Amino acid sequence: MPTGVAIRDAREHLFDAAERVLLRDGPSALSSRAVTTEAGCAKGVLHRHFVDFDAFLAELVLDRVARVEGRAAALRDAAGTGTVADTLTDALTELFGSVAVAIVGLVTSRDEVRARLRRTTPTGVPLLTEATAGIASYLTAERELGRVAAGTDVDTLAPALVGAGHLLFADRTGPPPEADAVRRVVTSVLAGALREPPR
Repeated sequence: MPTGVAIRDAREHLFDAAERVLLRDGPSALSSRAVTTEAGCAKGVLHRHFVDFDAFLAELVLDRVARVEGRAAALRDAAGTGTVADTLTDALTELFGSVAVAIVGLVTSRDEVRARLRRTTPTGVPLLTEATAGIASYLTAERELGRVAAGTDVDTLAPALVGAGHLLFADRTGPPPEADAVRRVVTSVLAGALREPPR
């Protein structure tokens, strides 16, 4: 991009470029030069909007966390539709089929980014924490509808589902797991909790 050409919504443009680098090359490849080269802009554009590169990365994570929170609200609204297993299979596939696995790698590999994120997410791993809360909220809604057994400990099942889903999708170099593999994990974790006929 030529110098002097305005970028509409430069922050989002830079976030999208960082996401592409992250997905293609992994967290270790992220640098201000890699991001601005991918975005087709000068390094000064990034530094005009962010104090430093770690601040940029922390804001990237928070932006992607906000997207997960938006999906969590839609997931809760889906309670009572479809089957619980299919809904959760789709939710985990959407979560981990996105940039989530790479974001987790970014958070765990950069101490300064993690320290900045602790200001808003004092415990857990940002993005996974919000995904877990969203799934717990969905399971609570399904429990209220009677499709998940009364007394089910959704605060234990939700992190079990997110952790198992993360492990299924953790290999960024191989093909993603088949939907049936994700569904098997979901139905195994939820064994005994579902009050709807299996498919």
